Amino acid sequence: MMSILNEIIEHKIVAIIRGANSADVLKIAEALYEGGVRILEITMNSSKPLAVIEQVSDQLGEKMIVGAGTVLDPETAREAILVGAKFILSPIVNIETIKMSKTYGVVNIPGAHTATEIVYAYQNGGDIIKVFPATSPAYIKDILGPLSHIPLLPTGGVNLENINEFKKAGASGFGIGSALVDTKKDVTEEYLVELTSKARKFVQAIAS
Repeated sequence: MMSILNEIIEHKIVAIIRGANSADVLKIAEALYEGGVRILEITMNSSKPLAVIEQVSDQLGEKMIVGAGTVLDPETAREAILVGAKFILSPIVNIETIKMSKTYGVVNIPGAHTATEIVYAYQNGGDIIKVFPATSPAYIKDILGPLSHIPLLPTGGVNLENINEFKKAGASGFGIGSALVDTKKDVTEEYLVELTSKARKFVQAIAS
């Protein structure tokens, strides 16, 4: 588990695939990999999420870390872990879901927003805390003032324009959804080339 956690903190960018056509996810994942993204979150409120997690884990599991997102309860976490999810991400703090992840030795990233929620999530075993919604880099900086020991993953609001500010504010990683993977567009060859290019820009933005 520690090595998965280290890789998330090292690579920083968690690309969130929400609501894509299940037949397109592998192509999207490969395009993101080409652009340098190494961590992929497939949300449970997408079509056939378990089948998709299993397929992408089987095909790209050696190269990418595949996890499940929008996990609201322990049973969903368990199902996702059994098909290959290496981390469990939630928009909320659900202690039973954290415990289930721990039982299987999988990284758990619960979602919280206030200082109280963030500490509660961390004390109950959250490995990294997803700050959702990530209103601004200034907010992350304020939270890390007294809570610098807690790794934070701002999500929902991080884009190319502000990712460097979030990094300077002390974020340990970034959950990036539609600013990177726009699942409303048709997945054409052109779309995939553009996606690789966009992924590369995100990776470069935090390397500088």
